Amino acid sequence: MSNSNFSFELLAQDNNARLGRINTSRGLIDTPAFMPVGTQGTVKSIFSDDILKTKSQIILGNTYHLLLRPGIEILKNFGGLHKFMNWNKPILTDSGGYQIMSLSKFNKIDIKIGAIFKSHLDGKKIILSPEKSIQVQKVINSDIIMVLDECPKLTKDKKILSNAINVSTHWAKRSKVEFGKDKKKALFGIAQGGLYKDLRIESISRLKEIDFDGYAMGGLAVGENQNDMFEILNETTNFLPKNKPRYLMGVGTPSDILGAVKEGIDMFDCVMPTRSGRTGLAFTWDGKLNLKNSKFQSDKSPLDAKCDIKELNKYSKSYLNHLIKSDEILASMLISLHNIYFYQQFMREIRENIKNGTFNYFYKKYINFFD
Repeated sequence: MSNSNFSFELLAQDNNARLGRINTSRGLIDTPAFMPVGTQGTVKSIFSDDILKTKSQIILGNTYHLLLRPGIEILKNFGGLHKFMNWNKPILTDSGGYQIMSLSKFNKIDIKIGAIFKSHLDGKKIILSPEKSIQVQKVINSDIIMVLDECPKLTKDKKILSNAINVSTHWAKRSKVEFGKDKKKALFGIAQGGLYKDLRIESISRLKEIDFDGYAMGGLAVGENQNDMFEILNETTNFLPKNKPRYLMGVGTPSDILGAVKEGIDMFDCVMPTRSGRTGLAFTWDGKLNLKNSKFQSDKSPLDAKCDIKELNKYSKSYLNHLIKSDEILASMLISLHNIYFYQQFMREIRENIKNGTFNYFYKKYINFFD
């Protein structure tokens, strides 16, 4: 493990698409980067060693869920999540802000206190203040820590969105104070504002005054259509500091990622590759394949003959079709691993094309390819 401080270097640009590198004390992250989601300290149905084989350089964990299970004491005992789950590369943790939205029936918000949850597991009261969220993330020992924010549901109501900006900015300030001066870790701010350009710009400028190591776009991928998401990114991403990483939270499909890279986004996370894997859907250079489909019943070819994870390319589509139909767990394991591998291959191609100045060609070729 290196002792280096967190830093970001912008290496090349092709129009707005950016090639960069994040340096952390646990290793480098090439951007644009995709982070597999390990909400509860596991990327569902995949061994940590196999995640490494996909050339993933960072994964994501979730503060709210890890606070509930296994809890602070066990994580303290292990010195953080890395040792607990056998993962020695960087980890980014979501602050619990998304759960304020996704578990809204279990919580209420008080700007002074934080989010007051009733645990969805046993009904126990949990107060997640901005300070508590940072403290938990420090126990998790995350390399990139997110401020606690209020992520509103999709709405056109400017009053709701404006209020969420006020709450999020207030919490962002408190998160920064609690975070202190830890040069090895990074603290990212999260911009809100829905699909309104003026609100987004207001949120971004208020966060810039606080000054963070990186900036995320929150409150997108919450049900708006893809074109609306691309449009708001197009109108507002350039207001984010050029010399800091930009993270679009919870996104997405390969075409979501491609369109957002075009607007200058550097980091992504999504459950899509593993969730799809569990339903028999594979992402490949031939497009999306639904392996439940009977046309694969006698197909002897592997999902990707060129795949350099030897555990993957020895299984035929016919065998995967059989596993899915027999409801065997191995189907989820193999297809999820394949999908993460494909996503990382896709990110490498994106980076290569930005480097070579051919991103626009790659974008046009693949933007509608996975629809």
